[in-house]
Amino acid sequence: MSVVTISRQYGAGGSSVAGIVASELGAEVVDKRLIEEVASRLAIRTSDVEAEDEKPRTLMERLVRSFSTLEPGMGAGWTPPYPDPLFDPRKEIIHLTEQVIHEVADVGNVVIVGRGAGFVLAGRPAVFRVFLRAPEDIRQKTLMARLGLAEAAARRKMHETDSNRAAYIKQLYGRDWCDPDEYDLVINTGRIGHTVAAGMILLGLRERVPATA
Repeated sequence: MSVVTISRQYGAGGSSVAGIVASELGAEVVDKRLIEEVASRLAIRTSDVEAEDEKPRTLMERLVRSFSTLEPGMGAGWTPPYPDPLFDPRKEIIHLTEQVIHEVADVGNVVIVGRGAGFVLAGRPAVFRVFLRAPEDIRQKTLMARLGLAEAAARRKMHETDSNRAAYIKQLYGRDWCDPDEYDLVINTGRIGHTVAAGMILLGLRERVPATA
């Protein structure tokens, strides 16, 4: 049962490539579902988990604000599901995210996009780790079309997202997110497109050299 992790620069086609790979393998893409599962276990909103996703920031103030502005009927009398005053929402989100990643990897036949999965599962030699990149001008045009952003806004969003992802991995795992040695395969989707990139991943899965101790 295959386990593929895909790290990606913003706008390099991570979701698209993951979908093609998963379709060919008869596997499941684990992306937004991971966020939903973490939110469910913590009994908080998916937007709060997503706000913390792949960002090296604290979530405490955001959660405190969200607890005070809940929907009618869940306001003043509502008690958070964790009475411990030392509870750290950010650490718990990270812990549960890693736990869910391990759980889906145990089941197998999954393509996990982002969430630092390649680093969480670094001790598993059977996991195939991929990094997708593309030239900035291509990613910028992709984001302009996809998000309806102006050129400057698309470039700013791209740089901010990539910087957050790199800092998140550095902060949690002490590793360089862009280092090609962290991956089994690095692909420039701007040169070869998403379909060929997916084909390269499938070929890599079939032909990779077994890990040695």
